[in-house]
Amino acid sequence: MTDQITQDPIYNAVAPDDFPAMLDPNRYGIRTDAFDKIISATHDHFWDPLDPAYLDFSTPFDIENELLMPRETIPELHSAVADRLDEGQLIKLANESVRWSLSGILHGEQGALSLSASLCNILLDPGAQEYATNQTREEARHVTAFSRYIQVRWGSPYPVGEGLGGLLNELVSAKEVYKKLVGMQMLIEGLAMGAFASFHAKTNDPLLKRLTQLVMTDEAFHHKFGKIWADKTIPSLTPDEHNKVEDWAASCFQTVLFNLMNIRQKQVIYQQFGLDWEWVRDACREVYTDDDRREALKDSTNIFRVLVKTLLNSGIITDRTRPLYAHWIDMDEIGAESEDMVGYAIADEGMEYLKGINQHRRVIGQK
Repeated sequence: MTDQITQDPIYNAVAPDDFPAMLDPNRYGIRTDAFDKIISATHDHFWDPLDPAYLDFSTPFDIENELLMPRETIPELHSAVADRLDEGQLIKLANESVRWSLSGILHGEQGALSLSASLCNILLDPGAQEYATNQTREEARHVTAFSRYIQVRWGSPYPVGEGLGGLLNELVSAKEVYKKLVGMQMLIEGLAMGAFASFHAKTNDPLLKRLTQLVMTDEAFHHKFGKIWADKTIPSLTPDEHNKVEDWAASCFQTVLFNLMNIRQKQVIYQQFGLDWEWVRDACREVYTDDDRREALKDSTNIFRVLVKTLLNSGIITDRTRPLYAHWIDMDEIGAESEDMVGYAIADEGMEYLKGINQHRRVIGQK
Protein backbone atom coordinates (compact mmCIF):
# COMPACT_ATOMS: atom_id res chain seq x y z
CA MET A 1 0.00 0.00 0.00
CA THR A 2 2.75 2.43 -1.03
CA ASP A 3 0.33 5.23 -1.98
CA GLN A 4 -1.05 5.53 1.55
CA ILE A 5 -0.46 8.77 3.43
CA THR A 6 -0.51 7.59 7.03
CA GLN A 7 0.85 9.70 9.87
CA ASP A 8 -0.95 7.86 12.67
CA PRO A 9 -0.86 4.06 12.95
CA ILE A 10 -4.60 3.90 13.72
CA TYR A 11 -5.13 4.48 9.99
CA ASN A 12 -2.74 1.78 8.84
CA ALA A 13 -4.22 -0.25 6.02
CA VAL A 14 -3.53 -3.32 3.93
CA ALA A 15 -4.64 -4.38 0.49
CA PRO A 16 -8.33 -5.42 0.29
CA ASP A 17 -7.35 -9.02 -0.51
CA ASP A 18 -4.82 -9.32 2.34
CA PHE A 19 -7.14 -11.06 4.79
CA PRO A 20 -4.28 -12.98 6.45
CA ALA A 21 -3.13 -9.63 7.88
CA MET A 22 -6.40 -9.48 9.84
CA LEU A 23 -5.55 -12.81 11.47
CA ASP A 24 -2.24 -11.65 12.89
CA PRO A 25 -2.45 -12.48 16.64
CA ASN A 26 -0.57 -9.30 17.56
CA ARG A 27 -3.13 -7.14 15.80
CA TYR A 28 -5.93 -7.88 18.24
CA GLY A 29 -4.03 -6.42 21.17
CA ILE A 30 -3.36 -3.06 19.52
CA ARG A 31 -6.61 -1.08 19.55
CA THR A 32 -6.97 2.69 19.51
CA ASP A 33 -9.38 4.38 21.90
CA ALA A 34 -9.69 7.44 19.60
CA PHE A 35 -13.12 6.37 18.38
CA ASP A 36 -14.53 4.85 21.56
CA LYS A 37 -16.77 7.82 22.39
CA ILE A 38 -18.27 7.84 18.91
CA ILE A 39 -18.75 4.07 18.96
CA SER A 40 -20.42 4.03 22.39
CA ALA A 41 -22.70 6.93 21.41
CA THR A 42 -24.18 4.76 18.66
CA HIS A 43 -26.81 3.55 21.10
CA ASP A 44 -27.83 7.13 21.92
CA HIS A 45 -28.86 7.85 18.35
CA PHE A 46 -30.33 4.49 17.37
CA TRP A 47 -33.41 4.67 15.17
CA ASP A 48 -35.27 2.21 12.98
CA PRO A 49 -36.53 3.65 9.67
CA LEU A 50 -39.15 0.91 9.41
CA ASP A 51 -40.64 1.56 12.87
CA PRO A 52 -43.40 4.22 12.77
CA ALA A 53 -42.41 5.27 16.29
CA TYR A 54 -39.44 6.97 14.59
CA LEU A 55 -40.75 7.70 11.11
CA ASP A 56 -44.36 7.44 10.05
CA PHE A 57 -44.33 6.99 6.30
CA SER A 58 -48.12 7.21 6.22
CA THR A 59 -47.80 10.94 6.96
CA PRO A 60 -49.89 12.56 4.21
CA PHE A 61 -48.64 15.15 1.75
CA ASP A 62 -50.47 16.40 -1.34
CA ILE A 63 -47.55 16.25 -3.74
CA GLU A 64 -49.69 17.34 -6.71
CA ASN A 65 -50.85 20.59 -5.11
CA GLU A 66 -48.22 21.48 -2.50
CA LEU A 67 -44.57 22.41 -2.83
CA LEU A 68 -42.14 20.21 -0.91
CA MET A 69 -39.67 23.09 -0.79
CA PRO A 70 -40.31 26.84 -1.06
CA ARG A 71 -40.47 28.28 -4.54
CA GLU A 72 -37.36 30.40 -4.00
CA THR A 73 -35.24 27.24 -3.64
CA ILE A 74 -36.06 26.08 -7.19
CA PRO A 75 -33.85 28.01 -9.68
CA GLU A 76 -35.91 27.08 -12.75
CA LEU A 77 -38.99 28.82 -11.34
CA HIS A 78 -37.18 32.17 -11.36
CA SER A 79 -36.51 31.98 -15.09
CA ALA A 80 -38.51 32.01 -18.33
CA VAL A 81 -39.25 28.34 -17.63
CA ALA A 82 -42.04 29.44 -15.31
CA ASP A 83 -43.73 31.35 -18.15
CA ARG A 84 -44.27 28.13 -20.11
CA LEU A 85 -45.96 26.19 -17.30
CA ASP A 86 -49.32 26.42 -15.60
CA GLU A 87 -49.57 26.34 -11.79
CA GLY A 88 -49.95 22.57 -11.62
CA GLN A 89 -46.91 22.07 -13.83
CA LEU A 90 -44.89 24.53 -11.76
CA ILE A 91 -45.58 22.52 -8.63
CA LYS A 92 -44.79 19.25 -10.40
CA LEU A 93 -41.49 20.55 -11.82
CA ALA A 94 -40.47 21.91 -8.42
CA ASN A 95 -41.27 18.65 -6.67
CA GLU A 96 -39.54 16.63 -9.39
CA SER A 97 -36.46 18.78 -8.79
CA VAL A 98 -36.63 17.82 -5.11
CA ARG A 99 -36.98 14.20 -6.19
CA TRP A 100 -33.77 14.61 -8.20
CA SER A 101 -31.95 16.06 -5.18
CA LEU A 102 -33.17 13.36 -2.82
CA SER A 103 -32.26 10.69 -5.38
CA GLY A 104 -28.74 12.10 -5.36
CA ILE A 105 -28.73 11.92 -1.57
CA LEU A 106 -29.91 8.30 -1.73
CA HIS A 107 -27.09 7.43 -4.13
CA GLY A 108 -24.66 9.30 -1.88
CA GLU A 109 -25.82 7.25 1.11
CA GLN A 110 -25.25 4.07 -0.89
CA GLY A 111 -21.78 5.33 -1.72
CA ALA A 112 -21.12 6.01 1.96
CA LEU A 113 -22.36 2.53 2.86
CA SER A 114 -20.10 0.85 0.29
CA LEU A 115 -17.12 3.03 1.18
CA SER A 116 -17.49 2.34 4.91
CA ALA A 117 -17.70 -1.37 4.18
CA SER A 118 -14.55 -1.13 2.08
CA LEU A 119 -12.72 0.46 5.03
CA CYS A 120 -13.63 -2.57 7.13
CA ASN A 121 -11.57 -4.70 4.73
CA ILE A 122 -8.40 -2.61 4.86
CA LEU A 123 -8.12 -0.86 8.26
CA LEU A 124 -5.81 -2.81 10.56
CA ASP A 125 -6.62 -1.17 13.87
CA PRO A 126 -9.57 -3.00 15.51
CA GLY A 127 -10.94 0.28 16.91
CA ALA A 128 -10.91 2.00 13.54
CA GLN A 129 -12.40 -1.10 11.96
CA GLU A 130 -15.19 -1.21 14.56
CA TYR A 131 -16.03 2.43 13.89
CA ALA A 132 -16.18 1.76 10.13
CA THR A 133 -18.49 -1.18 10.81
CA ASN A 134 -20.81 1.01 12.88
CA GLN A 135 -20.93 3.64 10.16
CA THR A 136 -21.71 0.98 7.57
CA ARG A 137 -24.75 -0.04 9.62
CA GLU A 138 -25.89 3.56 9.99
CA GLU A 139 -25.48 4.32 6.29
CA ALA A 140 -27.53 1.21 5.53
CA ARG A 141 -30.49 2.59 7.47
CA HIS A 142 -30.15 5.87 5.61
CA VAL A 143 -30.44 3.97 2.33
CA THR A 144 -33.54 2.24 3.67
CA ALA A 145 -35.09 5.49 4.90
CA PHE A 146 -34.54 7.54 1.74
CA SER A 147 -35.57 4.61 -0.45
CA ARG A 148 -38.84 4.35 1.44
CA TYR A 149 -39.46 8.11 1.40
CA ILE A 150 -38.92 8.35 -2.35
CA GLN A 151 -41.08 5.26 -2.89
CA VAL A 152 -43.92 6.74 -0.84
CA ARG A 153 -43.83 10.15 -2.51
CA TRP A 154 -42.92 9.21 -6.12
CA GLY A 155 -42.52 5.48 -6.54
CA SER A 156 -38.86 5.35 -7.57
CA PRO A 157 -35.68 7.45 -7.55
CA TYR A 158 -33.99 9.05 -10.52
CA PRO A 159 -30.76 7.51 -11.84
CA VAL A 160 -27.55 8.91 -10.42
CA GLY A 161 -26.11 11.93 -12.24
CA GLU A 162 -22.87 11.23 -14.07
CA GLY A 163 -20.92 13.78 -12.02
CA LEU A 164 -21.95 12.40 -8.64
CA GLY A 165 -21.85 8.81 -9.86
CA GLY A 166 -18.32 9.22 -11.16
CA LEU A 167 -17.10 10.76 -7.91
CA LEU A 168 -18.74 8.11 -5.74
CA ASN A 169 -17.26 5.34 -7.87
CA GLU A 170 -13.82 6.92 -7.55
CA LEU A 171 -14.12 7.23 -3.77
CA VAL A 172 -15.40 3.71 -3.18
CA SER A 173 -12.77 2.22 -5.50
CA ALA A 174 -9.86 4.27 -4.13
CA LYS A 175 -7.15 2.21 -2.45
CA GLU A 176 -5.83 5.18 -0.47
CA VAL A 177 -7.44 5.71 2.93
CA TYR A 178 -6.86 9.47 2.78
CA LYS A 179 -8.87 9.74 -0.44
CA LYS A 180 -11.74 7.83 1.13
CA LEU A 181 -11.72 9.91 4.31
CA VAL A 182 -11.23 13.31 2.67
CA GLY A 183 -13.65 12.50 -0.14
CA MET A 184 -16.41 10.87 1.88
CA GLN A 185 -16.04 11.79 5.57
CA MET A 186 -15.26 15.43 4.87
CA LEU A 187 -16.54 16.45 1.43
CA ILE A 188 -19.59 14.23 0.92
CA GLU A 189 -20.54 14.30 4.62
CA GLY A 190 -20.00 18.07 4.61
CA LEU A 191 -22.32 18.39 1.63
CA ALA A 192 -24.82 16.12 3.34
CA MET A 193 -24.87 18.15 6.56
CA GLY A 194 -25.60 21.30 4.56
CA ALA A 195 -28.27 19.61 2.44
CA PHE A 196 -30.03 18.04 5.41
CA ALA A 197 -29.95 21.31 7.35
CA SER A 198 -31.50 23.10 4.38
CA PHE A 199 -34.26 20.50 3.93
CA HIS A 200 -34.96 20.45 7.65
CA ALA A 201 -35.22 24.23 7.84
CA LYS A 202 -37.27 24.81 4.68
CA THR A 203 -39.35 21.77 3.72
CA ASN A 204 -43.13 21.86 3.94
CA ASP A 205 -43.30 18.09 4.44
CA PRO A 206 -43.16 17.11 8.15
CA LEU A 207 -42.03 13.59 7.20
CA LEU A 208 -39.02 14.90 5.26
CA LYS A 209 -38.26 17.29 8.11
CA ARG A 210 -38.13 14.43 10.64
CA LEU A 211 -36.22 12.13 8.26
CA THR A 212 -33.44 14.63 7.67
CA GLN A 213 -33.15 15.33 11.39
CA LEU A 214 -32.77 11.65 12.25
CA VAL A 215 -30.18 11.15 9.53
CA MET A 216 -28.28 14.15 10.88
CA THR A 217 -27.99 12.50 14.31
CA ASP A 218 -25.82 9.89 12.56
CA GLU A 219 -24.05 12.16 10.09
CA ALA A 220 -22.83 14.51 12.82
CA PHE A 221 -20.75 11.63 14.20
CA HIS A 222 -19.53 10.61 10.75
CA HIS A 223 -18.42 14.18 10.19
CA LYS A 224 -16.55 14.10 13.53
CA PHE A 225 -14.73 10.95 12.44
CA GLY A 226 -13.35 12.94 9.52
CA LYS A 227 -12.29 15.69 11.93
CA ILE A 228 -10.42 13.18 14.11
CA TRP A 229 -8.53 12.01 11.02
CA ALA A 230 -7.68 15.60 10.10
CA ASP A 231 -6.54 16.49 13.64
CA LYS A 232 -4.26 13.46 13.80
CA THR A 233 -2.98 13.65 10.23
CA ILE A 234 -2.88 17.12 8.67
CA PRO A 235 -0.38 18.76 11.11
CA SER A 236 2.14 15.94 10.52
CA LEU A 237 2.04 15.83 6.73
CA THR A 238 5.14 16.60 4.73
CA PRO A 239 4.75 19.48 2.24
CA ASP A 240 4.44 16.99 -0.62
CA GLU A 241 1.84 14.93 1.22
CA HIS A 242 -0.17 18.01 2.14
CA ASN A 243 -0.15 19.14 -1.47
CA LYS A 244 -1.56 15.77 -2.55
CA VAL A 245 -4.36 15.92 0.02
CA GLU A 246 -5.09 19.59 -0.70
CA ASP A 247 -5.17 19.08 -4.47
CA TRP A 248 -7.40 16.04 -4.10
CA ALA A 249 -9.86 18.02 -1.98
CA ALA A 250 -9.86 20.93 -4.44
CA SER A 251 -10.48 18.57 -7.35
CA CYS A 252 -13.44 16.97 -5.56
CA PHE A 253 -14.83 20.41 -4.65
CA GLN A 254 -14.79 21.54 -8.27
CA THR A 255 -16.44 18.31 -9.36
CA VAL A 256 -19.40 18.73 -7.03
CA LEU A 257 -19.69 22.51 -7.45
CA PHE A 258 -20.12 22.36 -11.22
CA ASN A 259 -21.83 18.99 -11.61
CA LEU A 260 -24.09 18.29 -8.65
CA MET A 261 -26.94 20.49 -9.90
CA ASN A 262 -25.97 20.48 -13.56
CA ILE A 263 -29.04 21.17 -15.71
CA ARG A 264 -27.84 18.85 -18.47
CA GLN A 265 -27.98 15.96 -16.02
CA LYS A 266 -31.55 16.91 -15.05
CA GLN A 267 -32.91 16.73 -18.58
CA VAL A 268 -34.96 13.66 -17.61
CA ILE A 269 -37.12 16.10 -15.62
CA TYR A 270 -37.59 18.67 -18.38
CA GLN A 271 -38.61 16.06 -20.93
CA GLN A 272 -41.79 15.48 -18.92
CA PHE A 273 -42.87 19.06 -19.70
CA GLY A 274 -41.75 19.15 -23.32
CA LEU A 275 -38.84 21.46 -22.44
CA ASP A 276 -35.49 21.28 -24.18
CA TRP A 277 -32.76 21.07 -21.53
CA GLU A 278 -30.47 23.43 -23.43
CA TRP A 279 -33.22 26.06 -23.53
CA VAL A 280 -33.76 25.58 -19.78
CA ARG A 281 -30.04 25.97 -19.21
CA ASP A 282 -29.91 29.22 -21.17
CA ALA A 283 -33.04 30.55 -19.44
CA CYS A 284 -31.53 29.87 -16.03
CA ARG A 285 -28.22 31.45 -17.00
CA GLU A 286 -30.04 34.68 -17.80
CA VAL A 287 -31.27 35.03 -14.23
CA TYR A 288 -28.75 32.99 -12.24
CA THR A 289 -25.27 34.46 -12.60
CA ASP A 290 -22.00 33.85 -10.79
CA ASP A 291 -22.96 36.74 -8.50
CA ASP A 292 -26.17 34.90 -7.61
CA ARG A 293 -24.16 31.76 -6.90
CA ARG A 294 -21.89 33.75 -4.58
CA GLU A 295 -24.89 35.26 -2.83
CA ALA A 296 -26.38 31.80 -2.30
CA LEU A 297 -23.10 30.68 -0.77
CA LYS A 298 -23.61 33.18 2.06
CA ASP A 299 -26.44 31.05 3.43
CA SER A 300 -25.16 29.09 6.43
CA THR A 301 -26.96 25.95 5.19
CA ASN A 302 -25.62 26.19 1.64
CA ILE A 303 -24.08 22.81 0.94
CA PHE A 304 -20.92 24.18 -0.68
CA ARG A 305 -20.35 26.70 2.12
CA VAL A 306 -20.53 23.89 4.68
CA LEU A 307 -18.09 21.86 2.58
CA VAL A 308 -15.54 24.69 2.34
CA LYS A 309 -15.81 25.42 6.07
CA THR A 310 -15.09 21.75 6.77
CA LEU A 311 -11.93 21.81 4.66
CA LEU A 312 -10.76 25.15 6.05
CA ASN A 313 -11.27 24.15 9.69
CA SER A 314 -9.39 20.93 9.04
CA GLY A 315 -6.30 22.74 7.79
CA ILE A 316 -6.55 21.28 4.30
CA ILE A 317 -6.93 24.63 2.51
CA THR A 318 -3.77 26.75 2.36
CA ASP A 319 -2.74 29.78 0.31
CA ARG A 320 -2.07 27.41 -2.61
CA THR A 321 -5.75 26.68 -3.22
CA ARG A 322 -7.43 29.44 -1.21
CA PRO A 323 -8.04 31.58 -4.35
CA LEU A 324 -10.02 28.74 -5.93
CA TYR A 325 -12.52 28.82 -3.06
CA ALA A 326 -12.31 32.59 -2.55
CA HIS A 327 -13.65 33.10 -6.07
CA TRP A 328 -16.98 31.91 -4.68
CA ILE A 329 -16.87 32.38 -0.92
CA ASP A 330 -15.61 35.03 1.50
CA MET A 331 -12.88 32.95 3.12
CA ASP A 332 -12.12 35.57 5.78
CA GLU A 333 -15.75 35.52 6.86
CA ILE A 334 -15.80 31.73 7.14
CA GLY A 335 -12.48 31.74 8.97
CA ALA A 336 -13.87 34.13 11.59
CA GLU A 337 -16.89 31.93 12.32
CA SER A 338 -16.99 29.45 15.19
CA GLU A 339 -16.03 25.88 14.38
CA ASP A 340 -19.55 24.66 15.14
CA MET A 341 -20.94 23.07 11.99
CA VAL A 342 -24.40 23.77 10.69
CA GLY A 343 -26.62 20.88 11.60
CA TYR A 344 -25.03 20.04 14.93
CA ALA A 345 -27.81 21.86 16.83
CA ILE A 346 -30.46 20.08 14.76
CA ALA A 347 -28.71 16.76 15.44
CA ASP A 348 -28.68 17.51 19.18
CA GLU A 349 -32.43 18.14 19.10
CA GLY A 350 -32.84 14.86 17.24
CA MET A 351 -30.81 13.07 19.92
CA GLU A 352 -33.22 14.33 22.56
CA TYR A 353 -36.15 13.16 20.44
CA LEU A 354 -34.57 9.71 20.12
CA LYS A 355 -33.79 9.54 23.81
CA GLY A 356 -37.49 9.96 24.57
CA ILE A 357 -38.40 7.08 22.23
CA ASN A 358 -35.55 4.73 23.05
CA GLN A 359 -35.97 4.85 26.81
CA HIS A 360 -39.37 3.22 26.36
CA ARG A 361 -38.16 0.48 24.04
CA ARG A 362 -38.44 -3.02 25.52
CA VAL A 363 -35.07 -4.43 26.47
CA ILE A 364 -34.47 -7.92 25.10
CA GLY A 365 -35.21 -10.46 27.82
CA GLN A 366 -37.58 -8.16 29.71
CA LYS A 367 -41.36 -8.43 29.70
